[in-house]
Amino acid sequence: MPLNIVLVEPEIPNNTGNIGRLSLATGSTLHLIKPFGFELNDTRLKRAGLDYWQHLSVIIYEDVNQLMNKHRDKKFAYLSSHGAKNHWNIPFEDDMFLVFGKESVGLPNSIISNHQEELFKIPMYSKHIRSLNLANAVSIVVYEGLRQMSI
Repeated sequence: MPLNIVLVEPEIPNNTGNIGRLSLATGSTLHLIKPFGFELNDTRLKRAGLDYWQHLSVIIYEDVNQLMNKHRDKKFAYLSSHGAKNHWNIPFEDDMFLVFGKESVGLPNSIISNHQEELFKIPMYSKHIRSLNLANAVSIVVYEGLRQMSI
């Protein structure tokens, strides 16, 4: 039941390292879209990913268009606080792409406006919080997908 985790322009190496570790634990492939807010040899990235990083399946893209063109026949779900539907309503399936935006601003407006039907959110029940930590958000969605696909 592999999934594809996509990080659009990740900024924080610790988050990307933790998401890499999650990817390996769940059998998922990690897709990283440039530019990054760090170098891939950053010690914080390696520390968060521990000694697992070399076993991880990571694919790097120059931009979002390169990812979309390469995988145009695949199913995508986009995660954003601007989504109208909750993440548990994603119709998960094997080899699906779960797309997450960068920590500071989320997904680009072009993705949000062009993919309203595939746009989902993780519900938050306080008006005092803007978003969840990226690594936490990815974990929530990936494990919900694995749960649904195993039923």
